[in-house]
Amino acid sequence: MGVVNVTPDSFSDGGQWYGAAAAIQHGLDLVAQGADIVDVGGESTRPGAQRVSAEEELRRVMPVITELVRAGVVVSVDTMRAQVAEAALEAGVSLVNDVSGGLADPYMPRLVAETGVPYVVMHWRGHSHDMNSRAIYEDVVREVRDELAKRIWSVTAEGVDPSLIVIDPGLGFSKQPDWQGPDAHNWELLTRLREVAHIGGQDFPVLVGASRKRHLGRLLAAPDGTPRPFAETDDATVAVTALVAAEGAWCVRVHRVPANADAVRVAAAWRAAAARS
Repeated sequence: MGVVNVTPDSFSDGGQWYGAAAAIQHGLDLVAQGADIVDVGGESTRPGAQRVSAEEELRRVMPVITELVRAGVVVSVDTMRAQVAEAALEAGVSLVNDVSGGLADPYMPRLVAETGVPYVVMHWRGHSHDMNSRAIYEDVVREVRDELAKRIWSVTAEGVDPSLIVIDPGLGFSKQPDWQGPDAHNWELLTRLREVAHIGGQDFPVLVGASRKRHLGRLLAAPDGTPRPFAETDDATVAVTALVAAEGAWCVRVHRVPANADAVRVAAAWRAAAARS
């Protein structure tokens, strides 16, 4: 899944694809580089970000979604708003990627149920402006799995087909970016994805969004402790992609596609060889 942020303020590439023409071309480039899905979003969810209006979100994403779908691209819409998702679905998107897991807009699960599209339910504890204050866990894997289970129960009660649910552990969302110690939340989740995905006796497909996240910058910090810049963590992202794909992740959401696509192919060969052994 390649990322197209049609925003001026996303954490790693805000402003690069803000104009519709640039965003459309970027989406086409991602497909040419090996992306299976292009994820289009018009609202930044970086830590501390303030929300934009639904009208502004629609203005940003709809020209991009419309043209990419017209070009035959499999498009997902990255939104927490049912109003935006509805317009995107009418334009032909194939998947709804809701970082709030249906918590931000109670109408979202009903819309997804009515349209019968795959639905990414992410672990989320609150909006970006204060999510860091919510990154408190006794057992991050157990609590994330239990909170995802509640969301799955809630959205299926609204009619969402459980076979169309994809879960996302929400790396970086209400998770501390430490890479060691008791608050290494993202790393705990990454290394125990199978446990996170096993909910109610069912193994759900998992979307992993580790690309350029703060925990990679912290891991690769300079000797003085300065985190590595977001755009300089792409190689580390590729390493995570290979590891989680080998563990069976359904999809990875990334900013740079070519090397990550190679990593997925290597992981697939690895899994196939392991199955033959």
